[in-house]
Amino acid sequence: MDGPEDGAPAHRPQTLLLNFLGSLVLDEDLPPLPSSVLLDLLADLGVAEAAGRATLQRMTQRGLLERGQVGRTAEYSLTPRIDSVLRRADQRVSSPTPFEHPAGEWTLLSYSVPESRRDLRHRVRAALTWAGFGGVRDGLWLAPGTVDVAAVLAPLTDAAGLADAFSARPLPGTDVAALVHRAWDVPAVHDAHTWFVRTWRRPPRVAGSMAQFTLLGADWLHLLQTDPGLPGEHLGPDWPAPASTAVYRRAREALAPAARAALERSLRAAGRVA
Repeated sequence: MDGPEDGAPAHRPQTLLLNFLGSLVLDEDLPPLPSSVLLDLLADLGVAEAAGRATLQRMTQRGLLERGQVGRTAEYSLTPRIDSVLRRADQRVSSPTPFEHPAGEWTLLSYSVPESRRDLRHRVRAALTWAGFGGVRDGLWLAPGTVDVAAVLAPLTDAAGLADAFSARPLPGTDVAALVHRAWDVPAVHDAHTWFVRTWRRPPRVAGSMAQFTLLGADWLHLLQTDPGLPGEHLGPDWPAPASTAVYRRAREALAPAARAALERSLRAAGRVA
């Protein structure tokens, strides 16, 4: 593929594979995928074969993929763990209004992690950021909408009892726009939307339909991670989230048929489907 343009997110190989599996494999009743299909996909996205093989090995060790062997060919299928991960992500990826929440509805969270557990502090912060929280001040986090905090922290079994969360609404006189600017880098979020719209209004050239569709999904997921649904009504009349959503829907609808056909051809060439 062409070199990344300014502002383009740098996607890890695992992120690319997760997007591919979530958009083209989940619920499609496909046979296990030969390693060649996955490695060719990553190669089209600029990932070297050695890095691709290492990614497949790590995903297998982490219980995200199940590895089988047919003759000399390794093949991979989804595990219950990755199935759950992909379904949770799809709830927002497929939402018709991924950047909208009920007006004035927020989740406020406070947590405290002992200084001796910096590793846990890092993992808690990463989980909260992924769930859409922004830091207001030390130990106090805010997210738009109502967040299932128990589900967010459930994978961190050693974080039990460290956080308290409340459903919150701003009182009259609260400067919500100032609060949002304090908790999030709003100009960076705006720039991420602008980049996405500019890039995917006319899909970039990528070698292979599956790779192009996978890259769209990875860029979209990155944007969803960047903007948890900041309240556009407090950020000016030209807040670009609706434009990003429209561009994503059009690009996905345009690119999906060719990507699915390309995957079927790859599986047929590998002798996995008739």
